[in-house]
Amino acid sequence: MTDDSDLPIEERVGAALRERDETVAVAESCTGGLIGSLLTDVPGSSDYFDRSLVTYSYDAKRTELAVSREALDEEGAVSEPVARQMAGGVRDRADVTWGVSTTGIAGPTGGTTEKPVGTVFIGVAYAAPWGSGESATRVRRYEFDGSRTEIKRQIAQQALTDLYDALDSGGL
Repeated sequence: MTDDSDLPIEERVGAALRERDETVAVAESCTGGLIGSLLTDVPGSSDYFDRSLVTYSYDAKRTELAVSREALDEEGAVSEPVARQMAGGVRDRADVTWGVSTTGIAGPTGGTTEKPVGTVFIGVAYAAPWGSGESATRVRRYEFDGSRTEIKRQIAQQALTDLYDALDSGGL
């Protein structure tokens, strides 16, 4: 890919997806649609952006993304297994190349010792060609500081950065 490090991350992601002729869908919880908004700020994003599902509640995660009751019950919504199932779920339901998910605690309340305010799990799921055995999902945990709005913005930026890094390296 070309050096475009001076461009906003949503433009870099768009250019990379367009260059690879790939598509993306997003499953958002704590970011409430912010990632989808950033992606659609880029003119021509309909070439590669399919949808953003805001699945804030447990029920929404189960019905829209097929997140298992067991993962939600055992680990809670803010967890690696839930982020993994959200990313894979939106990828598969939208039938796109890439699925991205966010589930976290934006604050100012809701944090615990194990999962303080600012904790987020970001998932990136890749759909490789059928029969290749190369489809994969990666989840990373982050902790951000700031106000609720600042944390949401940092999470959205990091989710796009994680997607871009996967695109730039050719996969997960």
